[in-house]
Amino acid sequence: MLPIRWDPMRDLNTFQRELDDLFRQMAGVTHDKDTGSMMAAAPAINTFVKDGVFHLEAELPGVDTSKLDVRIEGEKLVIRGERKEAHEVEEADFLLRETSLSNFERALALPVGADCDNIHAAYKDGLLEVTMPLAKAAMGGRKIPIEGLKSGKQSKEVH
Repeated sequence: MLPIRWDPMRDLNTFQRELDDLFRQMAGVTHDKDTGSMMAAAPAINTFVKDGVFHLEAELPGVDTSKLDVRIEGEKLVIRGERKEAHEVEEADFLLRETSLSNFERALALPVGADCDNIHAAYKDGLLEVTMPLAKAAMGGRKIPIEGLKSGKQSKEVH
């Protein structure tokens, strides 16, 4: 066996890369091979209420609808899915081929008065849209009238 020169910086760089990968996996962050940037494995979500309807928009580029699951569990709306990124290159002999596979799950509390029986979900061009009507009673508060004292007693003024 030939002697090999030990380079502590190479070992330190390898350790740093492995530690970075571990933190990215724990935080649900993946690497986009096309742009070289980092992206969250869990989808970005916007929610809002408009005209008495609850809206949810989730950005899910690259997610196949067969790997997408939207359901109500108790008082939560749960979105689960799998994102697979594989770059196919025809006419090539692969020496190394990396495929990224990430599972994600988001659970959001449903707003008060959500009509779960009339929920609707649509997926197009990487955008998931979920809508459900809200009960009119849940749409806002109402003023409660304050009645005077019925016994005729006057309250004491505090100075």
